[in-house]
Amino acid sequence: MSDITRILEAVEAGNAVAAEALLPLVYNELRRMAAGKMAGERGDHTLQPTALVHEAYLRVAGPDGKEVQWNSRAHFFSAVAEAMRRVLIESARRKSAKKRGGGALDRATWDESKVAAVGQDDEILAVNEALSALEDEDPELARVVKLRYFGGLTVDETASALESSPRTVNRQWKCARAWLFRFIAESG
Repeated sequence: MSDITRILEAVEAGNAVAAEALLPLVYNELRRMAAGKMAGERGDHTLQPTALVHEAYLRVAGPDGKEVQWNSRAHFFSAVAEAMRRVLIESARRKSAKKRGGGALDRATWDESKVAAVGQDDEILAVNEALSALEDEDPELARVVKLRYFGGLTVDETASALESSPRTVNRQWKCARAWLFRFIAESG
């Protein structure tokens, strides 16, 4: 049993001190997850990996760490990946609203380089919409997508977080990508 699992069990048992010990243990892994996800973002993205980790952790743990209820390592990392997803979606929606006239008073000149960069936000929103539909149809595949796409985990890391084999996760990832692609293509 890993230190993270032991601390998660202590947190579940109501040990408030254990919640404080959790972040230092998982911080580097969460930071790497966020950096992996942010590497696929535009270069001018205003959200940095450190800010993404902090915002996601605060959403999962709550401001005082007392709202924590995780059943396992897999549950914890799934919760963090979901929180990262929500932070990225909110950021993309804010930018999309601004792009479509929400910040009309701020607009000054046409910049082609910024138009090309907007595609990432649109992709995040499209994947999020498809993922919501996939959650209804196959929650297990949706968990894999959250950890891989929004959490930035590798196949091996996802397998570890879900307590599954890399081969199974790889198969689920391929199936989920095909499902998402088909859903997005049919949605226009």
